[in-house]
Amino acid sequence: MTSHLAARRIVAFLFPLLLLGLSNEAVAAASVAVWEGQLPNGMRVLVKPDHRAPVVVCMVWYKVGSMDETSGQTGVAHVLEHMLFKGTKAVPAGEFSRIIAEAGGRDNAFTSRDYTGYFQTLHKSQLALAMRLEADRMVNAIMSQEEFAKEIRVVMEERRWRTDDRPRALVYEQLNAAAFKAHPYRNPVVGWMDDLMNMRAEDARAFYERWYAPNNATLVIVGDVTPDEVMKLARQHFGPLAKKTLPARRITEESPQLGPQQLTVRAPAELPYVLMAFRAPVLRDPETDWEPYALEMLANVLDGNEAARLNRTLVRNERIASSAGASYDGVGRGPGLFLLSGTPTQGKTAQELEQALKREVAKLIAEGVTEDELQRVKSQVVASHVYERDSMFYQARQIGSLDMAGLSPGVIDLFVEKLKIVTAEQVIAVAKKYLVDVGLTVAYLDPQPLSGKRPAAPPAGARHAQ
Repeated sequence: MTSHLAARRIVAFLFPLLLLGLSNEAVAAASVAVWEGQLPNGMRVLVKPDHRAPVVVCMVWYKVGSMDETSGQTGVAHVLEHMLFKGTKAVPAGEFSRIIAEAGGRDNAFTSRDYTGYFQTLHKSQLALAMRLEADRMVNAIMSQEEFAKEIRVVMEERRWRTDDRPRALVYEQLNAAAFKAHPYRNPVVGWMDDLMNMRAEDARAFYERWYAPNNATLVIVGDVTPDEVMKLARQHFGPLAKKTLPARRITEESPQLGPQQLTVRAPAELPYVLMAFRAPVLRDPETDWEPYALEMLANVLDGNEAARLNRTLVRNERIASSAGASYDGVGRGPGLFLLSGTPTQGKTAQELEQALKREVAKLIAEGVTEDELQRVKSQVVASHVYERDSMFYQARQIGSLDMAGLSPGVIDLFVEKLKIVTAEQVIAVAKKYLVDVGLTVAYLDPQPLSGKRPAAPPAGARHAQ
């Protein structure tokens, strides 16, 4: 799982590639269109040729994540991700990663609220190997009681390491549980500890049988390949797999928030912390929507660089905060949030910092955003992400996450054009509309004495691409 403040999955990666030190070959590769195809069994195939090196990134994305879990079984999507490394009849436990490593590659996986993904990065000559292994575990995974008993302990320890022993992660978890009353986004991806303690191998098996199918999956390939050769391999390895009748997705939608909410988390920590979440829309129609683009620009005006408003005013000038930030996550299957956060300096309270953050928003609304400031922000966002677009892995992550949200990778150029025409007036309009108390949930960290015990190292067996 990625940090909520680092997870700007929306528009930042959709800016046009500029010649910011990249080679002509890199710019040309990044501008190649994504080829889209589909197998008769319903599996989508997305291919982005990039011929700069004899390397390929192979990803299989399943449109199932923690939001598809049922009450009492939170965390099962993530547990299942772990279990898919525990073998099939053809590939025993532990052999998947060993085979990829022996082929000169690396592999890993990730689970989010919206999807689960598995990937390999390796020489292009080994693409058939990666597809064969992924197709095998799509339908033949073994969920033995012995392996499940081992892995559920790994996941519980992972939860302790990532959340229970990290006060800010606890604040974020509790804030989500309060901000979303009905939608399953309220549950942590790793799951609630009680559900993990009571989970059985049969639960993971049932989730696997329900959701892991070619017609609920997308194959994303980026690298030194052509669409024709990818489709030939996809037909060979994934084509024979039977499609399934997928369950109806009955997701309870979130009702409008009727007023501000507050909560306090008491946990061992050195300093207080405040996290503020405002209800905000996400991107649904790239052609007609404009607010998500403006919200991303708003986040970057407030916190796009060291000289941005929050850092300049609250950290450097007033010294009320040792850190202050803003983020917006506007691509996803569920509802969105706009976040403000910060750590007050010694002697200041989280409540005082909350008021300072609100004051900066009010100042932006009252005084506006100049065209020069907005243009600088746009240029800075491009500069910070252009080198990530130079990465084959990042391109594959971008393509897959868009597909899982129901957004075609083929509309990236449209996103770019929409971002380029965001106005200062639109930035002010979304701040005025959404950064208001009626849709606010604020969580405070009330620091308790430290025990002297440092967070443990990551548990052995924990696998995640950050």
